[in-house]
Amino acid sequence: MTISAKGISVLESAASVCVLTGAGISAESGVPTFRGKEGLWSKFKPEELANFRAFINNPDLVWEWYTYRKNVMKDVKPNPAHLALAEMERIVEDFTLVTQNVDNLHQRGGSRNVYELHGNIERSYCIDCRRPEQNVMLDEQGKAPRCKSCGGLIRPDVVWFGELLPYETFQMGAAAAARCDLFLLIGTSGIVYPAASLPLVARDHGAYVLEVNQEYTDLSSRVSETIVGKAGVIVPEMLASMKNTRKRGTNSE
Repeated sequence: MTISAKGISVLESAASVCVLTGAGISAESGVPTFRGKEGLWSKFKPEELANFRAFINNPDLVWEWYTYRKNVMKDVKPNPAHLALAEMERIVEDFTLVTQNVDNLHQRGGSRNVYELHGNIERSYCIDCRRPEQNVMLDEQGKAPRCKSCGGLIRPDVVWFGELLPYETFQMGAAAAARCDLFLLIGTSGIVYPAASLPLVARDHGAYVLEVNQEYTDLSSRVSETIVGKAGVIVPEMLASMKNTRKRGTNSE
């Protein structure tokens, strides 16, 4: 692992850690971006389907896309980076994971204290009565699902283009960023705000901000350190450093 002595020192001593993850960590599990040549879906841009107006105008088409996405994600699994972050949560006194991803891979990998800024594709809810639903897809006739209680349309519980992030979720993530010793920025381009402001909040409150990405980003010049490489390789190495230090500390008591 190519990391500075300062970075190693913070990794070994941090009592409060906040993490922000983006699409890059999921891409290593094989989660597609849905912007490539995906048959029918190559004819649509995500912003043309992932918005409320499109849903109201053609709920069957939007649900066809989300059903396709859900079926694809059934075959992907948490990668070593997801698993390492889940283990970090168990050994760090104050650990918060904030994610921009909707794929549920962090929870499937064992993480518990997860703040989802953009929702979760496995959850849905009725737009009329707000009744929550789980694992909803198109019905047998290819129609958008309807609420069993009131008959209203059910939509995926994700943040669409033009919608605000969940206020309380973001505020809890910001609070964790403000109090942490170490902020890990993993697999995110750093161009989507307000999520991209979290590492800057951490930096401004004195945290060491360590970025892990397969390329440099817009935030690289503004963080403490950037490690270029795969999260699935680098994050487990970070975990090993944390575990070794805590093990030494336990043995010395």
